[in-house]
Amino acid sequence: MEGRNLVSWPAILGTLALVVLGLLAWELRWVLLVLFGAVVLAVALDVPVQVLMRRTPLHRPQALVVVVGLLILLGWELGFLLLPELVQQVATLNELLPQLLQRVGAFLSEIRGVGPIGSSLESSGGLSALQPLGSQLLGLAGGAANSSIQVLLMALLALLLCLDPQHHINLLIAATPRFYRPQGRRLLQQCRDALGGWLAGMTISAVSVFLLTWAGLAWLQVPLALLSGLVCGLLTFVPTIGPTVATLLPTALALVVSPELSLKVIVLRLILQNGEAFLLTPLLLSRTVNLLPTVALMAQLSLGALLGIPGVLLALPLVVVLQVLLQEVFVKEIMDRWTLSSSKT
Repeated sequence: MEGRNLVSWPAILGTLALVVLGLLAWELRWVLLVLFGAVVLAVALDVPVQVLMRRTPLHRPQALVVVVGLLILLGWELGFLLLPELVQQVATLNELLPQLLQRVGAFLSEIRGVGPIGSSLESSGGLSALQPLGSQLLGLAGGAANSSIQVLLMALLALLLCLDPQHHINLLIAATPRFYRPQGRRLLQQCRDALGGWLAGMTISAVSVFLLTWAGLAWLQVPLALLSGLVCGLLTFVPTIGPTVATLLPTALALVVSPELSLKVIVLRLILQNGEAFLLTPLLLSRTVNLLPTVALMAQLSLGALLGIPGVLLALPLVVVLQVLLQEVFVKEIMDRWTLSSSKT
């Protein structure tokens, strides 16, 4: 009996420790979210920094300063070129919103089953029905303004991590057992390579979608083509959900002109979306982690329900890292060895 009690105590203490760690992680979830966001930004910065270090005699601090300076200059130039037109298009969208609701309501009222919804949108009560939604959006904007400190802190942490990644890696490795440190170092490098490859591929894919959507909508003479193209490009970082939601804006704006134009917009977005999903993204991400659509969608829904919009944005980078860890640790070091040992017995 005493032997059994002695054997069971470590298991009980280990379970209690895991519960305490889980509760502590939940209480500090926003701190951990900022930290993981900083890691993602640091990896995104580290990709061009390493390219610059390989091709020039610059050391890491000088290369980081050059990359950050180029990003600031590029953002300034793009803002100078595109921001005035974007502001004007947002103001135009405000003016077009009542007409847009009426057109959408008239279109829906002709469809069996959703006629009452279309009639309510078409009537003047449709705008009053949107007032609670408007209040929620204002509250969301206020929350986004209050989170500016978190964004600045995330950027500062990312710069510090990118400035000296080796010492931070050594700190993590020191927390592992001695016999596992070489494997842990290799595992961290694999996570970094997978995350960096995913970020680079998705960035190229999002820029391509933005430019092609903008050009296509401008060619079709759809109102607010730049704004719609920018929304479609940004939502490319949210696969499965993002492209579908992004299509709603240009389709609705085209409906203000004519139903035929909205149909052309849907065809254009289907071509671009399928080209990006089945040609461009697999080509760009062929050397990194291949995410299953079901896994990506469930991760976005789960983290979105727990953490809101930041959880949706960081769901896929987290899945990229977890997929590498599961493949290398759970599958290769636990399940494969278990299968091998059971087959020998």
